[in-house]
Amino acid sequence: MATVLTTVGKQWIVDKLDESVQTTGKYVAWGTGAGTAAIGDTTLFTEASESRVAGTESQPSADTYRVVGTLTCAGSGKTITNAGTFTASSAGTLVVKGDFTGVVLNVGDSIQFTVDLQVT
Repeated sequence: MATVLTTVGKQWIVDKLDESVQTTGKYVAWGTGAGTAAIGDTTLFTEASESRVAGTESQPSADTYRVVGTLTCAGSGKTITNAGTFTASSAGTLVVKGDFTGVVLNVGDSIQFTVDLQVT
C-alpha cells in the first residue's frame, strides 16, 4: 500500500505558488482497479462511475492541507481499492493518490476519505 504526492501534483503546487493556476485540489474520487500508487501516476486505477465530490478543505496545522470527502456507492456494488484528490470535478490533475486493501461496498454504502498533504 502506498500514498503519494504525484509528480503532476508537485508541478501543480509550484503553479499555485507562482499563481499561474487558480484551481484547488479538493475533488475526491475513488477507483476499483489493482495496483500500487506511484509518483508518476496521472489517473486512478479504473476510476469508478460515481461523480467526484468537492471535499471540504481545511488547514489543521500550519504545514498541512486537508481535504475530507465522502463518496457513496451507486448503481451496483463494487470493491474500492484506491482514491485520490484532483483539481477538477472531471479530468484535472491528480494531486495525491493512495491504494489500499479492497473495501467491498453495496449500493448506498459510503467511504469518507481524509487526505492530508503535509509540507515538511
